[in-house]
Amino acid sequence: MNIEKARFLMIEQQIRPWDVLDQDVLDLLVVVKREAFVPLAYRALAFADSEIPLPHGENMMTPKLEARILQELAIKKHENVLEIGSGSGYLAALLAYKARHVTTVEINPELKALAQKNLVDYGVSNVDVLEGDGAQGYGGANQPNAPYDVVVVSGSLPVVPDGLLAQIKVGGRMFVIVGNAPAMTAQIITRISDISYDTVNLFETCLKPLRNALVPSQFKF
Repeated sequence: MNIEKARFLMIEQQIRPWDVLDQDVLDLLVVVKREAFVPLAYRALAFADSEIPLPHGENMMTPKLEARILQELAIKKHENVLEIGSGSGYLAALLAYKARHVTTVEINPELKALAQKNLVDYGVSNVDVLEGDGAQGYGGANQPNAPYDVVVVSGSLPVVPDGLLAQIKVGGRMFVIVGNAPAMTAQIITRISDISYDTVNLFETCLKPLRNALVPSQFKF
């Protein structure tokens, strides 16, 4: 396989047609080598328009979704980012190239170790990979960057819990995919003040649910 040709075709045939036109994002997809974060058994699929399997039934997101997240968030160099769900570490690496610092939280110890190894091997130094459950938010006194300029949730949520919204700094924003299969909506939620948020619906998609995601009561009154 000609890797650079495959990367070029991924960008031109999958990502650009999905309205990812920000040249900085497209350039970053050339700089941060996706194949370095794909499990060896699936490396031939590194540039395919599909979710790549990870241990414990998890998946890497499709390349076009990763690129769209980067474009919609428009991260700046002074910003601190919280990612919920580390996966293979690839999205954290992309975020790290644009941000000041990334804190990525992974509930599964094996995936946490995989993401950490991939990021270290790739030379990414401004990411902390933490083991924990971020489904309800992840901050506190031991997290000096909380609340965050940017929050990225790498799994879908039926609803966005208050604890996760509280992780957004006033003026900051979150990318999240909300709903239940097959009808899910990608959103940017911007924190306007201590008590108010603005939500913009971006596009319809479908993504594996985040582990331990808050499920609203099904009772109807």
